[in-house]
Amino acid sequence: MMNTYDAIVIGSGFGGAVTACRLAEKGMKVLILERGRRWTPETYPRDMNDPWFWDNNDPEKHNGWIDLRVMDDMVVAQGAGVGGGSLIYANISVEAQPDVFNTGWPKEITFEELKPYYDRVGYMLSVNTLPNNQLTERYKLMQEAAERGGYADRFRPLPLAVTFDQGFSYDREMPFDAQHSVKHMNVFGRMQGTCVHCGNCDIGCEVQAKNTLDLNYLAHAENLGADIRPLHIVHTVSHDTDGYTVHFKRIEQGELLEGSETAERVIIAAGSLGSTELLLRARDEYGTLPNISDYLGRKWSSNGDFLTPAVYEQRAINPSQGPTITCAIDFLDGSAGGEGFFVEDGGFPNLLHHFANAMPAFKLTSSNVLLHWVRQVFSIDNPLENVMPWFGQSKDAADGQLYLGHSMWPPWSKELKLNWTIDASEATVQAMIDMHVKLSELTEGTADVPMSWTLLKNLVTPHPLGGCIMGTTPSNGVVNHLGEVFGYPNLYVADGSIVPKSLGLNPSRTIAALAERIADHIT
Repeated sequence: MMNTYDAIVIGSGFGGAVTACRLAEKGMKVLILERGRRWTPETYPRDMNDPWFWDNNDPEKHNGWIDLRVMDDMVVAQGAGVGGGSLIYANISVEAQPDVFNTGWPKEITFEELKPYYDRVGYMLSVNTLPNNQLTERYKLMQEAAERGGYADRFRPLPLAVTFDQGFSYDREMPFDAQHSVKHMNVFGRMQGTCVHCGNCDIGCEVQAKNTLDLNYLAHAENLGADIRPLHIVHTVSHDTDGYTVHFKRIEQGELLEGSETAERVIIAAGSLGSTELLLRARDEYGTLPNISDYLGRKWSSNGDFLTPAVYEQRAINPSQGPTITCAIDFLDGSAGGEGFFVEDGGFPNLLHHFANAMPAFKLTSSNVLLHWVRQVFSIDNPLENVMPWFGQSKDAADGQLYLGHSMWPPWSKELKLNWTIDASEATVQAMIDMHVKLSELTEGTADVPMSWTLLKNLVTPHPLGGCIMGTTPSNGVVNHLGEVFGYPNLYVADGSIVPKSLGLNPSRTIAALAERIADHIT
């Protein structure tokens, strides 16, 4: 059978967008299959009744903004849409520490090898730091905490994939209003604006100052003829002498319709959970790729994410103003009790404020007194202004394992499950939490460690890694140093699932740099 495409890319996040773009630059006919919608500022969820959530068991009816997967003592947050994780991440585009590559990686992967690719990613995402005239209260608090603790040399602003206007000022009337965003056409022919510090980075930047992948890598790929198909859920890949067939279900008018396409090359980039599940099903359920390594599913990592809120009774922090994360205090060298972690300022969108303002006006009656109270309380601009969300990542043990297990409903089906315990990672996560508490005390705040940790030792991560890790042979990995699946020529994995260990900081730029390198070697 004649192949329809030169390459099919499954997923459009930091791995898929990069590989699709670079293969299109090589003149290949590229198809990108994305499970989620193509979102725009007009369709971003804001109201309580908007499509917020993706339901993996019922995607034809619930195909919203974010996929929250509840697993074994772990909740994993993933983006669902054209642009993948770039839609919901906190804009941080930071290089991994050079020494993280000293162990656990194929010898070909070093910081020096990845540096040119890191630079390419920085250019494509227009990476820069928060302008000095726009420092948020969270940034100032972090810097103060670092100085008081003797960590001033560890404090640094972080590179952000955000477009800023140097003329922006908090002193303006209604400074966070979209009217202050400066519109411009980017180099890929997409209209964007400049940041107005509205704090909605994780739920869709309405002024498009956030340099999400649909505005750069994917835009460039489309300009070169790549075909992006949203609402296409791939369920398996099969191999024949001419290449690969990708089998999918497309969402159309509330139904799932079967389809397939063929290509000489396939790049799987559906994220740590998505890519691992796809290959597990291809090997163990459908039998279409029976020779995939037995190492599939292993070395899964949460990247040690944790958030500790602290209350400042006499100080306004305004966590819903400004980019979601702007700076860090770096303890990755193990200087804090031998554990490596990376403390960041956290922020979040003021969802309660959005919801309250979206409520219709009504007269106060006995039947709606609660709704009236909610609207009155949360219609204020910033009801959580005294809260500082201390955030960060740590070098966890990367010892989780993903597998297919029996689902509760329907009882004959199987679903992706996680075998994970905190045992080997507790010390490093606790060290980061202890630092959150210390930094809070140094700045007259009171940290409130969530009971989900103190009682249950549960975690939430937006940075899942591993499952299809790089190795040197099928006995210690699923793909080689070029992302090619052992035993299957021209079948690649290019996303966070190939990262073999925790990075201890935000992984998006490393994932994209690895994808740049993989695409560079695909012919």
